[in-house]
Amino acid sequence: MATITYREALNQALAEEMERDDRVFLMGEEVAEYDGAYKVSKGLLERFGDRRVVDSPIAELGFAGLGVGAAMAGLRPVIEFMTFNFSILALDQVLNSAAKLLYMSGGQVGAPMVFRGPTGAALQLSAQHSQACEVWYVHAPGMKLVTPATPADAKGLLKASIRDEDPVAFMEGELLYNLKGEVPDPDEGDFVIPLGVADLKRKGSDVSIITHGKMVHVALQAAKKLEKDGIEADVLDLRSLRPLDVEAILRTVHKTNRAVYLEEGWPYAGVGAQIVATIQEEAFDWLDAPVLRVTQADVPMPYTKKLEQQAKPDAARVVRACNRVLYRN
Repeated sequence: MATITYREALNQALAEEMERDDRVFLMGEEVAEYDGAYKVSKGLLERFGDRRVVDSPIAELGFAGLGVGAAMAGLRPVIEFMTFNFSILALDQVLNSAAKLLYMSGGQVGAPMVFRGPTGAALQLSAQHSQACEVWYVHAPGMKLVTPATPADAKGLLKASIRDEDPVAFMEGELLYNLKGEVPDPDEGDFVIPLGVADLKRKGSDVSIITHGKMVHVALQAAKKLEKDGIEADVLDLRSLRPLDVEAILRTVHKTNRAVYLEEGWPYAGVGAQIVATIQEEAFDWLDAPVLRVTQADVPMPYTKKLEQQAKPDAARVVRACNRVLYRN
């Protein structure tokens, strides 16, 4: 095992998959000469050359479409969006082409590819650059969606996503790139984490905090605060939203009988609404309290620092929600 950053883990995954399969290539804005906006692709141009690490114009719809065509032709593209906020410009190619090809061709033509990049808010990037984009992608049949929270998950899940036969949206928390964690060394073997398998990041017995992506760390902070009051929280990291590990959700709800869903996106028709519906349909008789959601405020993200802090979900709000389902306030 080695302690490396989240960005280094992604870099390792890309390099190992490009070495393993010469059909894999990376395309996006500034991924080659500049080593990527977040330095995820550092050194890949020198190692693999400019036919496999390709700088694109500032034209998300265009280079996403090139990636779809390449996937149809038998290659394995990894399309980097400098931020998933910019992917909104490419949604026609992602959702109308990549996600639907296999179905509309009767299984004859697919688009095995990865769309990856940062999602969610960073620090004072204002409304147009601070959106959690998961719900737009997870809504579409034919797409898979992965949201790793740790360096190890980032590496193992990216390798699995590149090998998958379906298009995968791989969303990285914008504030996670410097996060350090233990990751198996490349010489320890092929480290791959299957899609659709959640991970219990913390064990507890009183309340379940279910979440994904960057919010895993907020959930863990909340669990530490709750522990001081004698409350033990399960923290379940879904890791992927499609496919969804429903069994893991039901296991934690069966154990604690109380659940809070935490997400970075907006509340209206958000990912949490789907999770709550799933729990209500599959585990209603196990619940001792209504399932609550903690989300971003239902507003475009403010630029002002204090307003931004109020709009983002934080550990204090998660603690309050957990206390409510425990009828402690």
